[in-house]
Amino acid sequence: MAEPVAPRRQPGWPQVAFVAASVVIVVVGAALVTGFLPEEFQRAIFHGPVLIGVLIVGTAWVLWRISRGRPMIDERPTDNDG
Repeated sequence: MAEPVAPRRQPGWPQVAFVAASVVIVVVGAALVTGFLPEEFQRAIFHGPVLIGVLIVGTAWVLWRISRGRPMIDERPTDNDG
C-alpha cells in the first residue's frame, strides 16, 4: 500500500522576494553592461529584433516551465521502475 503523500509547500514571501530581487539585479546588470557598448550596438539591441527575440524566447520558456509543473513524489521514477 502506498504511503500518503504530503501536500507540497507553497513558496513564502521570502522566496518570492528573493526571486524578484534576483530578477531586478539581472536586469539592472544587463542595462549597465549594455551601456558600455558602442551606440550602434545599443541601438540594435534596444530598437531591433534582439530585444524582441529575447522577450519572446524568455516568455515561451517561462510558460513552458509553468505548464510542466513539478512531478509529485509518487510520480518520480524510482530504481524499481524497469
